[in-house]
Amino acid sequence: MLANYGYKDGSGEYYITIDSDKCNGCGQCVEVCPGKVLAVGEDQNDPLSDDDVAYVVDEERKKIKYTCGPCKPASNRPELPCVAACEPEAIVHSW
Repeated sequence: MLANYGYKDGSGEYYITIDSDKCNGCGQCVEVCPGKVLAVGEDQNDPLSDDDVAYVVDEERKKIKYTCGPCKPASNRPELPCVAACEPEAIVHSW
């Protein structure tokens, strides 16, 4: 299941999408995120699941454009740390 965390405003759409079917709950994305945007725990979108998955913490959902901004890749920088650390490729940023 795809879970979209973030918001849309006049300047664009700012979402982090986490595929809970791919996420193995390893927590590597949490460890490398300098903005502390991500956490691992019970799947909030599937209360019947016993598996832990990554998610965006509530207090960051309305400001990820700014919290994730320093990590956004420029032409000479590698991909985002959370995306690079996610071996199952379960995390995608919309912008």
